[in-house]
This record gives sequence, structure tokens and C-alpha cells, in this order.
Amino acid sequence: MPDPTECTCGEGVATMHWSNCQLCSVPDQTPEPVVQAVRYTVNAVPEDSSPDAHVFEIAVERRPGGLWTATRHHRYLGRDGTWTCGPDWPVGNPGSREPVTDAECVGYHSAQEEWLADTRYDLETALKLAREAAPRVTVNGLTPAAALARIARLGEVTA
Repeated sequence: MPDPTECTCGEGVATMHWSNCQLCSVPDQTPEPVVQAVRYTVNAVPEDSSPDAHVFEIAVERRPGGLWTATRHHRYLGRDGTWTCGPDWPVGNPGSREPVTDAECVGYHSAQEEWLADTRYDLETALKLAREAAPRVTVNGLTPAAALARIARLGEVTA
């Protein structure tokens, strides 16, 4: 272990610098890296069928707390199979303005919590919902079935 007055990062020598230096490397104190899967893709168009297959993709991504979302172009898949960008607040005109009063803040946060509960799942549920939604994805009016038919007919799809 280096002397507490010696810095191995090149920042210089200072009393007790080493104990507070984020840049110094001490091999026996370096933690093991953690590797975890945080993103899956679900797609009704196989990636080897076309270079444009990725445009039909739904991402299933891990969120804090171990829950997962199914997302596509910054939209989140709800339990009912609909896509949403966020909570319906104010009701009927979502995202039109920020809450101003205390009551509006409470309403907004309540709507946010409901929306989060509707778009966060365990991994199994998120993958199931994404699989169910994948055949209904459309890109420029093409469903995956139409894209695959076009690939078979023309040899390519330009979505």
C-alpha cells in the first residue's frame, strides 16, 4: 500500500492525499465489476431478414428497483397494450402545462405514480407484453407481416 503522503495518480504529493484520492489505484481495494443484463429486444421481424429490421424493435429495459419497461421511441407500453409518453395530466390535455398549485402538484404526482405502476413490470410480464405488442408495431404503415411479405417479394424493405 502506498505511503499516505504519496499519490500514485500523478496529482502530486500532499499530506493524506492518497486516502482521499479517487484517481489512485489500489489493486486490493478495487471491487469486482458487476455485469447484468439490462436490455432485451423483442421484434417480429428477424434481424437477419433485413438491415432495416431494427425499426420494428421493442426494447424491454430494466429500471431502478428491479422493475422493467417495454419501450419504443420514448413511449411506454401499458398493461392494456396501449403506448403512452407519460401520465394523463392534466386530464384530457396531458403535458400541456406544469402543475402550479399544491393541489395540482398532488394530482400530478398521483397521476405519475399511477402511470409508473401501469408501465413497470417484472421481467416475465414485460417480455410477455412486448411479445404480444410486436406484431402490431407499424413503421410507415407497414406491420411486421407486411414488411416480411415485402422482403419476400422484393428482397428488401425500406421502412
